Amino acid sequence: MPVKAMDLFDAYNRSSLPQEHGYLVSSFFSPSSAYSRYEVVSYNNVKSIYASEDGLTFQTDGKKLYILVEPQNFPMKGEEPYVRKSTEQIPHRFNELESFTCKNQTRIYYSKKAIMSYGSFTVMKPVGINFAIVFYYLPDMFDSLALFFEKTFNKEAQVPLSDARKVAKGVAEKIREAMAWEYSSE
Repeated sequence: MPVKAMDLFDAYNRSSLPQEHGYLVSSFFSPSSAYSRYEVVSYNNVKSIYASEDGLTFQTDGKKLYILVEPQNFPMKGEEPYVRKSTEQIPHRFNELESFTCKNQTRIYYSKKAIMSYGSFTVMKPVGINFAIVFYYLPDMFDSLALFFEKTFNKEAQVPLSDARKVAKGVAEKIREAMAWEYSSE
């Protein structure tokens, strides 16, 4: 059975990163609450990948999609996500995000459209409980992404399971439609 996903930095060290159809997910969890941010990047046609002290830089274009999980008791919930402090920030206004309110009043936001990153992008090395994962482009990759987000929303961000499942399916579908490359068979 082929490997569906792997820690990004392990995959790099094993020379197992895809040059075509790569999908990366990075997480950024708050140490003091269930506030969570995710960055999803799809890329294709890599020219080079090199490691630095801070992370991995990919010499290629990337499409980025952001996810924000905001617990009910988050004090700055009225503040636009792009102006929040750097550890709580994603580069969007509320009107650029899909929004879902969970049974426990947690709000999950995700990008309506992918943001293009031209030339290169860097994935920061995870710290603490954060992670960076590469998903391999296999026939069931979008199902794997949905299951992954369902579990992390539920376990890490304390989203009720039924809500986590529903939003994870929506996120996986958004990734399918917004992050494909024109000449791919997706």
